Amino acid sequence: PAPDIGREAAEPMRSARRAGHECGLHAWDHVLWHDSVRTRDSAWTRAQMDRAWQRHLEIFGAPPATHGAAGWQVNAAALQQIDDWGLGFASDGRGSGPYRPSVNGRALRHIQLPTTLPTLDELLGKDGLQDSGLARHVLNLTEPQTDQVFTLHAELEGGLLAPAFEELLVGWKAQGHTLVPLSGLIHRIRLDSLPVLPLTWGSVPGRSGELVIACAPA
Repeated sequence: PAPDIGREAAEPMRSARRAGHECGLHAWDHVLWHDSVRTRDSAWTRAQMDRAWQRHLEIFGAPPATHGAAGWQVNAAALQQIDDWGLGFASDGRGSGPYRPSVNGRALRHIQLPTTLPTLDELLGKDGLQDSGLARHVLNLTEPQTDQVFTLHAELEGGLLAPAFEELLVGWKAQGHTLVPLSGLIHRIRLDSLPVLPLTWGSVPGRSGELVIACAPA
């Protein structure tokens, strides 16, 4: 949800939810959150998240299913707020598989399902990759039958990169994958086997700056 969402802008989101898509929180103000949250305090963080929560209720008439942080940027207060809301899962960072985050050495209840695959915009220009090779590169990574989380951006995969995204969808089905929302992954996870990981930061190829990356302490 965003500050300037009106009736006409909200209806496509409601239509997406009616079509069976999972709807969650991203940020009240994407740019402000992306640029600020890492250094902001708990009061600021919770105020931003509460505004987004309230707007989600106004639009959908129901609480959000999950939380996916803008730019894979969060802080400890944001992770704690997800727990306080009672959300069962979120996707706020990058990593190789599901885990439970910890704050101040204490494991939180919700499960993080990090983005495991590179985004298409991160691949553009890498090793000479152009539009026609993007899907094949990602499909090479998903040949093993393991669960993956892919992040797309409507302004890219819904526009300029739509042909590559369509190729991905066809390719994933051909590989035997089932396309599900994040909630579709939860029942496959053994909670007693999940690692508990602290909030850590790092970089990924093709994307500037640091973002939340799930990795075991050295």
